[in-house]
Amino acid sequence: MFSANGIATADGEILTVMDVARFLRVPKSTVYKLARVGELPASKIGKHWRFLRRDIHEWMHSRSQQA
Repeated sequence: MFSANGIATADGEILTVMDVARFLRVPKSTVYKLARVGELPASKIGKHWRFLRRDIHEWMHSRSQQA
């Protein structure tokens, strides 16, 4: 879903490493490591990691179910 200015909104929102680190309340280095090893759902575009808000929410939910 996109807003009038073409920015992804809600579940389809694209997050940066900093956004995810703030959301999860962890250091950026943790986000990089989890993305690099494939544990955190992410896409690498050039040198930059990007995350979908929906995927991060689903990842957190699945982790809470495992505990």
